[in-house]
Amino acid sequence: MVEGTSPTEPPGHGKPSLSAPDDDPYLWLEEMEGSRALDFVEQQNGKTLQVFGGATFTQDRDELASIYARADNIPYVSRHGDHLYNLWKDANNPRGLWRRTNLEEFRKSKPSWDVLLDMDRLAAIEGEDWLVSWIAMLPGSSQVILALSRGGSDAVTLREFDMATKSFVPNGFVLEEGKSSATWVDQDKLLVSSAYGEGMATVSGYARTVRLWRRGDPIERAAVVFETTADRIGVGCTIDRTGQEKPVWFTDQLDFFNSHTWLGTESGAKIKLDLPTDIWLQAHQDWLAVKLRSAATIAGVIYPADTLIGISLSSFLAGKRNFAVLFVASPRRALQGFFWSAGKLILSVLDELRPVFGICTPSASTWNRERLNALPDIGVVDVWPLDRDPSESNGDLLAKIQDPLTPPLLMLLEQGVASPAVLKEAPKTFVADGLVVTQHEAISVDGERIPYVQTGPKQETGEAPVHMSGYGGFGISVKPYYNSALGKLWLERGGTTVQAHLRGGGEFGTRWHDAGRLAGKRLSHDDFASVAADLVRRGVTQAKRIAAEGGSNGGILISNMLTRYPERFGALFCTIPLIDMRRYTKLLAGASWIAEFGDPDKPEEWEWLKTYSAYHIAEPGQDYPPILIATTRRDDRVHPGHARKMVAKLQAMGYEAYLYEPDAGGHGYGRDNKEQAGFQVLGFQFLKSKIGWLDA
Repeated sequence: MVEGTSPTEPPGHGKPSLSAPDDDPYLWLEEMEGSRALDFVEQQNGKTLQVFGGATFTQDRDELASIYARADNIPYVSRHGDHLYNLWKDANNPRGLWRRTNLEEFRKSKPSWDVLLDMDRLAAIEGEDWLVSWIAMLPGSSQVILALSRGGSDAVTLREFDMATKSFVPNGFVLEEGKSSATWVDQDKLLVSSAYGEGMATVSGYARTVRLWRRGDPIERAAVVFETTADRIGVGCTIDRTGQEKPVWFTDQLDFFNSHTWLGTESGAKIKLDLPTDIWLQAHQDWLAVKLRSAATIAGVIYPADTLIGISLSSFLAGKRNFAVLFVASPRRALQGFFWSAGKLILSVLDELRPVFGICTPSASTWNRERLNALPDIGVVDVWPLDRDPSESNGDLLAKIQDPLTPPLLMLLEQGVASPAVLKEAPKTFVADGLVVTQHEAISVDGERIPYVQTGPKQETGEAPVHMSGYGGFGISVKPYYNSALGKLWLERGGTTVQAHLRGGGEFGTRWHDAGRLAGKRLSHDDFASVAADLVRRGVTQAKRIAAEGGSNGGILISNMLTRYPERFGALFCTIPLIDMRRYTKLLAGASWIAEFGDPDKPEEWEWLKTYSAYHIAEPGQDYPPILIATTRRDDRVHPGHARKMVAKLQAMGYEAYLYEPDAGGHGYGRDNKEQAGFQVLGFQFLKSKIGWLDA
């Protein structure tokens, strides 16, 4: 029996299989806190750390953690009133300090900070594994809602906090743990979307209702002002404070890409918007901006997919449909996002993967369009509002600029169009001398061109140790960011990194996404395998020297490289993954992703799902490369049972498979810098050893 295997089942055991998909002997591993399951996890963690957790692991983990905890890292901020707020983690404050300063002070190299809450102290006093998940603020008020997460889970406990006294409000708003969100109506009322309470959760585990919660009342007395049925994903709401009316926007999320949008007040929804369900919508003052995911005909006008249109809200409610066309996509040019800031609509576009930003300013007669020329059109550029609430914004924007070899710059664009000023510059965390960033294209199985970004030495040796990554799902675009972990522990030591832009992502809009979802998900995996083959064709490396990593939806990707393309990789690192596509809808938030993958309970959809359910495809006697599958126990989004069961099955068939499951981290890699560094470094140690690239 090879290293990493376990005598849980006799070698050759191949259940579940495609012919018997429900004959699953490992269901007990889905018991999150079951004693037998935890014994299995403890045993597996011990084996994995014994093999890959030696002195080099400890040294690299501590070095990476120290990078994450550097005092000169950029403290990212958002503005509320006169202050800039930041959650800061370092070696002395692993859970974080919630703190604030002002813009004048923030411009200094070493700003002075006012600490509002020490999360490490709070966790110690209360004996809880607290982390800050999110914060809800009310313009003009010192009172906030803190969402506290245990160990990084999505479920949170809500507690009211007063920034003036730096303490929790006695007898203030408190809501026990659940997947929740909250919006202030005023100082004495909240609109709460929460799965907490009997009958308040959908099948996906999210809020089924929006409740109006008044100060002093128990949550059980909060009036339900908006609700949906349990089979939908959930509901939510936002308040637009930029106009005089301050309307409440309610969302009934039908599936991951479709929703009904309602306009109303704190007492409930009043008007259902007559618009397609698969849209992105942003409201501001008396204006609506609507991005159409699919082609649509509105009032006799045909709008292509991915078109952005705008209209006066009052005109729309009066029955007019005289939309202005603000953006039209092309095959390799797609809108990535948009937001309002002080009466201006900011557009973020990828044009052949180059960042482009536009500004649309509406008036009674027209929409003025201009390009935001102050930013570069190469590398990775992200832009967002400085202010937390649009009603407080004067138009100031923040921009972050970077590439795989250039650490981020944080810049301020005052009132959106002024020349950007550098606020902060991230430190260089690895030596990049002699390294270059190049872009290439592989040809996938159906002839589609698949872009990928390669970072590494100028000269190809044909033996490069390559770290490949990809995602390919949910219309999410991956970008070649500056990555301290890969830079320090892979590139600086002579390796090469590759990031693939797979179908299923959003780099080129809806057609790119749709080509890689549902039955097309296999194409996304074919794309990744085609990039691996192209690296060999170009003389960069050999298959045995390619180490591939992917997480979450990317976990499906990596598990399919194991079962469908084992000959193209030397080692695989699969993190926080979906793998069992037969039962994924029955585990935690899985039902919310049916629109991306399909419904295994429908025979016609199981026909395509089974083609990329690696848990069922895996069979004995194949030449699978070594694989490490890592998850976290506090992941309440993607169930750790996916990882546990896949490892158990692979080991039972005699394959070299390892499991790593720390007890916290949520749908991520750890609760603090050291845990996150350890998770990553363990993966690197595994990958390096299995492609024959151990440090001297």
